[in-house]
Amino acid sequence: MPQHSRVIGLLGLSVLLLAACSPTVKLQAPDKPIEINMTVNIKHEILLKVEKEVQQMFQSDKGLF
Repeated sequence: MPQHSRVIGLLGLSVLLLAACSPTVKLQAPDKPIEINMTVNIKHEILLKVEKEVQQMFQSDKGLF
């Protein structure tokens, strides 16, 4: 009988220890606002527009060069 009560005691102690270690989850708003940095590269678009204008200029003025 002492073995039986010892096992029950250890199981009870284990349950209490596991219940005391329950994880907690906290949801908090950040102190600073969320900042999203977006870098947009528009150089390509500008180069295409200039290239099209130069092409049109060369086509319209055949004797330019």
